Amino acid sequence: MSIFKSAAVISAMTLLSRITGLIRDILIARFFGVSGDTDAYYVAFRLPNLLRRLFAEGAFQQAFVPMLADAKSTKEQSEAKLFIDKVASLLACAVLLISILGVICAPALVWIIASGLYEEPQTFLTATQLTRIMFPYIFFMSLVALSSSILNTWKQFAIPAAVPILLNLSLIGATLFIAPHMERPIFALAIGVMGGGFLQLAVQIPALWKRGLLPKPISPLTSLKDAAVRKVLKLMVPALFAVGVAHISILINTNIASFLAEGSVTWLTYADRLMEFPTALLGVALGTVLLPNLSAAYAKGAMDKYNALLNWGLKLIVAFAVPAALGLAFLSEALVSVLFQSRLFNANDVVQTSTAVLGYSVGLIGLIGIKILAPGFYAQKDIKTPVKVACVALIVTQLFNLINVPVFAHAGLALSVGLGACFNSFILLMILRKRKIFTPLQGWRKLFCSVALASIILSLILFFVQTRIDWAHLQMTWLMKLSLLCAIILGAAFCYLGTLAICGYRISDLNAKEVN
Repeated sequence: MSIFKSAAVISAMTLLSRITGLIRDILIARFFGVSGDTDAYYVAFRLPNLLRRLFAEGAFQQAFVPMLADAKSTKEQSEAKLFIDKVASLLACAVLLISILGVICAPALVWIIASGLYEEPQTFLTATQLTRIMFPYIFFMSLVALSSSILNTWKQFAIPAAVPILLNLSLIGATLFIAPHMERPIFALAIGVMGGGFLQLAVQIPALWKRGLLPKPISPLTSLKDAAVRKVLKLMVPALFAVGVAHISILINTNIASFLAEGSVTWLTYADRLMEFPTALLGVALGTVLLPNLSAAYAKGAMDKYNALLNWGLKLIVAFAVPAALGLAFLSEALVSVLFQSRLFNANDVVQTSTAVLGYSVGLIGLIGIKILAPGFYAQKDIKTPVKVACVALIVTQLFNLINVPVFAHAGLALSVGLGACFNSFILLMILRKRKIFTPLQGWRKLFCSVALASIILSLILFFVQTRIDWAHLQMTWLMKLSLLCAIILGAAFCYLGTLAICGYRISDLNAKEVN
């Protein structure tokens, strides 16, 4: 099967997830607006969500997937299944303990991540209460990450890519049907989060059972005696630092934002949602497909294939991340206004959020690039190198904060994240080149020239549109505004892809085959 088709399946599911996510955010913005309660909710949700990305989807997957790919390629399925059972049992016990500790230590955790809220006692109390309700979300999502890793390794990409839709649907349901009946409506969102976590795990169980891969409980002590399990733990230690460094930066930024104007955390959160749309469609989809394929290629000693896979991923970044970054930059106000503006999310909120989107757009290529370049190291079980690079990138990001935050306030935080990500990606690429893990193949000059011309034309079109429409004060029905924005996006995409076609570049030029 073509790896391009696999990535397309994930992108399609991710697109549906992001569409339902946008509907979720639109409803939350319209029902809850921007307030101390929304700041408290986003701070509280950030805690288990960061741990999910750090522990479950980050360090765990980076350590587990290469080991599982090795077992699948070199051992019988029964042996691979036993390995899954042992890892799953140990993981479940660990995250259950973490969930209990998180509930107990909620006030301290809120203070660490957003100490500025302490100056607003009611907001701080709300954030603490929401944290206690939502923290066990990490338990469900760690097992979801395990299930997704297993299915992805067996080349079953659709279900893992689709499960985030369930969280969005759960939050939509909580906003529409639970919040109106609660004395404190914001707590309905916490119920929605927990319901979504349960549903995401439940929907993957039949897929695992059908393939004979549903984990069976084993004593954690027995699991720890297994050499392969201990190796996963050993690989997780540097992976925790690698992923943790990036999230330490997010925690620092959240803390800084909590000291800025009320609503800063919420503005950054909505901007982050828009930034995650192209990041997920391209970066997450490619990273999900690349890691098991790179791991399989490395296990088989197929280094030419390994290089070709990295070359393919980087080409897709250049072809599609560049126009995505330009689109976010030029249409930031349009996107925020159409998606979120309402009586409770006013014109000032639109302007403040769109400036943060603009900051993120500067680093979009870097943010997506990390998703492609890091697996080039993880597949070889080299996690120390990305850790070192991420540590330096963290320092660079905070140095940018010293310059950007005094000038651009909350938008400066977004800009610093983007610039730090670009630095991170650039260093990773240079190391891959220096170690000869990656060597560019033919076709790069043609791609660069085609994308450069298409991007110039795209920028001119979007700049023309941007200077002639005041989206925040546009006197037009929401449906008309949405139709206008969609027409602009489709027209810009047509011009960009049309220019690539005129230059002789085809989608078929961006393809690769999976490693079985």
